[in-house]
Amino acid sequence: MFSYCLLHLEKPEEPRDLYRIFYYDCPGMTREMVHPLTGETISFASGTGTQWANDFFAELSKKRKLALRLGELAEGQAMYVLKPKSLRRLLTKEKSVDDLTRADFRLDVKQKGVDMRIGLDVASLAYGKYVDQIILIAGDSDFIPVAKMARRNGIDFLLDPMGQYIKPKLSEHIDGIETLTDYMFAE
Repeated sequence: MFSYCLLHLEKPEEPRDLYRIFYYDCPGMTREMVHPLTGETISFASGTGTQWANDFFAELSKKRKLALRLGELAEGQAMYVLKPKSLRRLLTKEKSVDDLTRADFRLDVKQKGVDMRIGLDVASLAYGKYVDQIILIAGDSDFIPVAKMARRNGIDFLLDPMGQYIKPKLSEHIDGIETLTDYMFAE
């Protein structure tokens, strides 16, 4: 992720100075949950994903010109859900309940506060006139209000959707799309 962000400095159409990289995420899940199929109790606090995330965030927090912005996970609302493909196969009788495996389920847990932190930071940068360009690297397109506010304040607002589809409505409210995913995988 970090080296990917730097590509926006190394391969731009015009020279850019870096004000700061803001990295938004949530810490890993820490609760225990019972898998609905196996009945196994899974402790996420000691899982490799949570440990990796904690180590990654600790290293990021030491980096110059990088601001780590952590939201929260709605752990109390986390649940296992049947994957859409598995549900479809059950409904069309291609698969029976007895044929289900752990792989047919995924953990569904929502992030809280990440989008709000992005909005507050963009507003602060725009109203404070600290930057003249913002590049948002995001795989979703829920940032229309943020993009509109930044542009109203004279910010050149670019989106790198990481190869994801963006809603046509979002295209109306950004100054351009800059996709550097091809560079990332070519090197």
